[in-house]
Amino acid sequence: MLFRRKLRKPNVSWEDSMKFNFVKLAAGTLLSIGLASAAHAQTIRLAHVDPDDWTASKKGAAAHVFKNIVEGETDLTVDLFPAGALGNEDELVNQAIDNVTQMVLISGAMSKVCPAASVLDIPYTFSSATIAWKVLDGEFGDALAEHCLEQTGLRTLAYGETGFRNFTNNTREIRKPEDMQGLKFRVQPIPLYLEMVNGLGGEPTPIAWTELPNALSTGVVDGQENPVGVIYNNGLHKLQKYMTLDGHVYAADFLVISDEFFSGLSAADQAVVKRAAVVAGNMGRSIQQWTSAEGVNKVQEEGMQVYSPTADEIAAFAEKAQPAVIDYLRGELGADAEWIDRLQTATASASE
Repeated sequence: MLFRRKLRKPNVSWEDSMKFNFVKLAAGTLLSIGLASAAHAQTIRLAHVDPDDWTASKKGAAAHVFKNIVEGETDLTVDLFPAGALGNEDELVNQAIDNVTQMVLISGAMSKVCPAASVLDIPYTFSSATIAWKVLDGEFGDALAEHCLEQTGLRTLAYGETGFRNFTNNTREIRKPEDMQGLKFRVQPIPLYLEMVNGLGGEPTPIAWTELPNALSTGVVDGQENPVGVIYNNGLHKLQKYMTLDGHVYAADFLVISDEFFSGLSAADQAVVKRAAVVAGNMGRSIQQWTSAEGVNKVQEEGMQVYSPTADEIAAFAEKAQPAVIDYLRGELGADAEWIDRLQTATASASE
């Protein structure tokens, strides 16, 4: 028969027992605090479609500045998803509406969910970037942000800049609208751009961005339109001989955040997030201005002929392009067409 030896409890003093229980209690408390903190830790997923390089990418620069400020001054974490890692702009804006991706930096996609934003694409509205900044950072920009918040659940924290769009072509120098007659221009598949080029006398041809270089190389189209930085960084100047700095459309970036997420932040964190977004938007504008100025010089150094129209010449372009676009927008916007008049009033005031 096997005999099992009975284990004896160690002889523990009352003082040791109290110490042991105190350590258990403290450890449990610390664990609970840790779990609670983890449960309340918040992360902002921030996405955009531009490259990550802050020295050349307006959205890339804005994203990094935002991340550094927010993480430096709050307990929030900001995870960046650049270069379309989470999808194109249309996909990103819908992710933000669903609070799947908390914050996105977008441009053209905003008008698809908040149609009133499309008034910013009325050609020749802004005579300079500084005028655009005054309008967007003033009462008009605040009112548009509030309107789009009601429409989408997205809070516009600040405005950045994609830049002025300019015409290029491989046939002749364009100084006046008549010079566009008979030329085919690649445009985005957006009705507003079709109306604009038609109004100027050109032939608009919707072509996907990925197919543009081949379309220019094979002569499917004679020209295209984009910001200078986009033209240079994608080598389009090597396929085109002429550029006209008409700045027909000023493209703004919208730095938007899910209001569902934003409303869940503390007042202190909300203040930091809003301030960081404004700084980020201004950083994006600065990088855009830099790449545009640098791009104009570089395309000329590499053989492109660049023409800068006079104020009277720009007025002639506006006279041809604006009526068709405004008529189209009034029909599309319905009750929201009032935003056309509000923008014109704000721009006139900012230009004084």
